[in-house]
Amino acid sequence: MAIPYGRRVIRRRVVVTGDVQGVFFRDTCRRVASELRVSGWVRNLPDGSVEAAFEGSPDAVARLVEWAYRGPRTAQVDQVDVYDEEPERLTGFEIRSSPY
Repeated sequence: MAIPYGRRVIRRRVVVTGDVQGVFFRDTCRRVASELRVSGWVRNLPDGSVEAAFEGSPDAVARLVEWAYRGPRTAQVDQVDVYDEEPERLTGFEIRSSPY
């Protein structure tokens, strides 16, 4: 799922708060990212929020950030903080372990 060199790649990190753990947020995020050909990762945080990093084309990353504001059907998203970061040229999308 690597983006060919020469194409513009951006990275956004999001922290999503609300009722977002135990509602398949991470697995659904991974599936949507794969459909959009976005690389990165997602993980639960100890405070009940979810953190994710998205890398890919500007349009695909924007669509995945937009999805984070809704989340899966069973989630209740209260807030999304979005941070611009330098791309790390990640490949694939993974669910990471929580930093507990």
